[in-house]
Amino acid sequence: MGVFESKEKMQTVLGELFENLLADQIMGPKFLEMGINIKFTITEPSAALWLTPGDGTKGEVRWGDIGEKATVEMTLSGDTCHKFWLQHVSMPVALAKGLIKAKGPMPKVLKLLPLLKPAYAMYPEHAKSHGLSIEKE
Repeated sequence: MGVFESKEKMQTVLGELFENLLADQIMGPKFLEMGINIKFTITEPSAALWLTPGDGTKGEVRWGDIGEKATVEMTLSGDTCHKFWLQHVSMPVALAKGLIKAKGPMPKVLKLLPLLKPAYAMYPEHAKSHGLSIEKE
């Protein structure tokens, strides 16, 4: 069994993480400025997580098929997602090993990386608060 024992657990943990990031006074406006839709196709458990600019005033976290086109799509497992946010695996290594597959304009993908710092800072405590292990395997 993976780190997320159910799709619902994963949706709670990741949904709250991204809601907090989009509400962040620095991350939120920078994400809106980019004007892109990001789709995370997650396996084990299966789910599609979207980050969208919403109505342009506040980004939105959405799940499933939202009937829109992704600007950037990342495909990864729930375990890889967890390890990524804990910084136990880096984006370049994950891409090279095929743990994360990225589609879309690479300059936009790379532009996202500096925006991830607040998530890296908040994820370990967030994961622990949901009973997830943060130990490196």
